[in-house]
Amino acid sequence: MKSSSKTSMPDPNVEQRLAEFIDKFDPAHAKLIRQCRVELRKLMPTAIELVYDNYNFFVIGYCTTPRASDCIVSIAAAANGVGISFYQGASLPDPDGLLQGSGKQNRFLRVPDIKSLRAPKALALIAAAIAQAKTPLPLKGAGGTVIQSISGKQRPRRKPEKAAS
Repeated sequence: MKSSSKTSMPDPNVEQRLAEFIDKFDPAHAKLIRQCRVELRKLMPTAIELVYDNYNFFVIGYCTTPRASDCIVSIAAAANGVGISFYQGASLPDPDGLLQGSGKQNRFLRVPDIKSLRAPKALALIAAAIAQAKTPLPLKGAGGTVIQSISGKQRPRRKPEKAAS
C-alpha cells in the first residue's frame, strides 16, 4: 500500500498513524525514536517531516521542501536499533570520524541512546548538515508531517524472541 499526500490538505490522523508505526518497535526503540523526533524538531522546527514505513527501515526525514532529495537528516530505525542518516553525509566535515558508511552520498550515526544525539559532536554534525542544505530551511512557520509511503511487506520491527532452553 502506498500513501502519498500531494495536496496541501493536512492528514488529521498523521500523528495517530505515526504512533502506530513507532509502536511496532520494542518499547526501548520506540521511546528512542520519539525522543529523537523531539530533538530534531527542536533543531529544525520549520522542516517538513517525510515519513516512510518501508521494507527495511522506518524513516522520518527532515527536509527543507516536500521532496525527499531535500532531506537534511533522517531518523532511520530497524529491529537492530536507531540511527541518524545524513543525506549528504559524505561531504560533511567529520574530524572525529563519527559518521559510518562508505557510500558516495549518505552517512549515518548510530544512536544507542538520546545522550548520543545530544552530544556536542553529534549536534555539530547536524548543524553542518543544516548549513550545507542546498535549499535552506524556512526562517519561520512550522513544518508539517507527511506520510509518504507505507510498504505492505516489512521486515520485523522487533528482534525475534530468544527461545528458552
